[in-house]
Amino acid sequence: MKVLIVGGVAGGATAAARLRRLDEHAEIIMFERGEYISFANCGLPYYIGGEITDKADLTVQTPEGFYDRFRVDIRTQNEVISIDPVAKVVDVKDLKTGEVYNESYDKLILAPGAAPVRPKFEGADLDRVFTLRNIPDTYRIKDFIDEQKPRRALVVGGGYIGIEMAENLHRAGLEVTVVEFLDHVIAPLDFDMAADVHNHIRQKGVRLMLETAVTGIYEEGSDLRVTLRRKDAGADAKSNGRAENNGTVSDSSEEIRTDMVILSVGVYPENALAVQAGLAMNARGAIITNEHQQTSNPDIYAVGDVTEIVDYITKDKGYIPLAGPANKQARVAADHIYGIPSAYKGTQGTGILRVFDLTVATVGLTEARIKQMNIDYERSYVWASSHASYYPGATNMTIKLLYKKEDGRILGAQIVGYDGVDKRIDVLATAIRANMTVYDLTELELAYAPPYSSAKDPVNMVGYVAENTLKGRIKFFHWDQVNDLPRDGSVTLLDIRAEENFKNGSIEGFINIPEEALRDNLHRLDPSKPVYVMCQIGLKGYAACRMLSQRGYDCYNLAGGYRLWSSIYRASSYKDSRPATNPTGNTTNTSNSPLDLDAASAVASVRLNTCGMQCPGPIMKVSDTLAGAKEGDIIEVKSSDPAFGADIEAWCRRTGNTFLGLSSEKGIITALIKKGCGEACIPEAAGTNKNIIVFSGDLDKAI
Repeated sequence: MKVLIVGGVAGGATAAARLRRLDEHAEIIMFERGEYISFANCGLPYYIGGEITDKADLTVQTPEGFYDRFRVDIRTQNEVISIDPVAKVVDVKDLKTGEVYNESYDKLILAPGAAPVRPKFEGADLDRVFTLRNIPDTYRIKDFIDEQKPRRALVVGGGYIGIEMAENLHRAGLEVTVVEFLDHVIAPLDFDMAADVHNHIRQKGVRLMLETAVTGIYEEGSDLRVTLRRKDAGADAKSNGRAENNGTVSDSSEEIRTDMVILSVGVYPENALAVQAGLAMNARGAIITNEHQQTSNPDIYAVGDVTEIVDYITKDKGYIPLAGPANKQARVAADHIYGIPSAYKGTQGTGILRVFDLTVATVGLTEARIKQMNIDYERSYVWASSHASYYPGATNMTIKLLYKKEDGRILGAQIVGYDGVDKRIDVLATAIRANMTVYDLTELELAYAPPYSSAKDPVNMVGYVAENTLKGRIKFFHWDQVNDLPRDGSVTLLDIRAEENFKNGSIEGFINIPEEALRDNLHRLDPSKPVYVMCQIGLKGYAACRMLSQRGYDCYNLAGGYRLWSSIYRASSYKDSRPATNPTGNTTNTSNSPLDLDAASAVASVRLNTCGMQCPGPIMKVSDTLAGAKEGDIIEVKSSDPAFGADIEAWCRRTGNTFLGLSSEKGIITALIKKGCGEACIPEAAGTNKNIIVFSGDLDKAI
């Protein structure tokens, strides 16, 4: 058997190794146009940012090492330029010598991958405009940064590569701007789940411009002038989390200046050989294969980013270029060549991404895709700790689960958080592969010890919420329906959070009756009117709705609570004219003058650790501590509550204390507060030229 392989990275190298394990005597030749094989293309951005420091670490195998291990004839810098499928011969050009020669084959595997899309606007091919696909691209970008010392970088595209490049350029010390054409980054995320990611990116110091397209890049002296077209709306954001202006949306032009540009607007299949050989392809140019990875020519196989895939959930055809499927397809192709009936049964789109110290993971269908397909579905949200909240180091994660109303079959999941995100997305990906339902999630017996999880794992919890929804035990309303709730008194809008949280911020029209006082205040609720309940994350709202429903009220709980709604609102209303922080720091300071947060922390009088406490616990702890502090004392507070940053800043403004700033690392927020009010935060005097600020510690205890 003589097998030729075109492409020596993920799919090609895996196919070669599998073929050799199946047949010690086969003649296997692998052609790679570049200098390197089997390199870690997913790790390339981290070399640019300096996290990976040794070039050698980027290559999983060298040609020499691969040959020594598998005895595969590896020909780097040799490009297959044509295929004769009738004669079963390929023409090959040696890029070092220019020589063209041919090789016959019994079977041929195409694994050329995908190439970055280079937009057609003016300036896309300038020297300081880069794409990232391979090791030489990586070296060019790294050398440019090291030698030319650019100060600013523009990343075009907010997908996986774009966000990874933004993080690593920021790590390298550059001022970074990300321009994304859609209304959110990371296409496999839904808009609501992307809100925390937007806030996090900006808090880390990266400027993020959404719904913005690049129209041209022009060299002007040492600068690159980039022209943009932005979608504008008349309002920053409404309570549905999206900008609105009575339906009126217009475009506006803008320009920014930078020193370098990274294009990461997507990839396309490297299909030139397939076109020349007359293989069947879809409208996007991906090679069509059967479940054994055979193309329309049964002696030619194709694997990886050059191929069309079958969506495992919907069975629709599509294009999802991911490393995991590429490796699995390569194994299937090698098996089939030797008569093993392996089959590739479809791609789920399981993916994970680090965004600074935040982790984003997805699997399956997005809500937007489900709507396009007119599937009758439900969605559930859970806020959960990575492990038992009382054990040190717990951080929070948000899980969104999408499932069929009819039978509870899981359609997709998205998780944004810190520790433990990878574990939960893998469990949910396995559940989808096994065609499980939300009811099955409630029964999963997952590993538990306080340092690792809770007795009811977050996956169990999201299953419980979904089960309660489908069984009719709870009715939800959602963040994108809040704006449409009537404010004419025909319904009751009820915020059951603690009074302190309500005062820090609520949604227009909601009245406050804390959960603990709800049973004693039922006389304030009209049983003839529907009640829309909101708590911080949805859990207390569920308990309140269960109580009210059993007393005859028509009750609805805000899915994801105020936490989700406020995150979307905050992300949508953000003014992105400049980054939230200094380019190389991870801190936010809202004062008019620069502040050294490290210096302020060093002189803190009291250090509070409220990690693991849920709202309103951290605010209450701060309140009690400040009650015993002296005017001017600095308090350092740590919290794992994702909303704590916004909550504490609002609380300081309201109570006459000074919010000095905050930092965030791996899900732990550290805020610095000074007791008392500096000149900048003293409110205007009333008509009597007196200011009265009253704060009752007793009220805290009562709440």
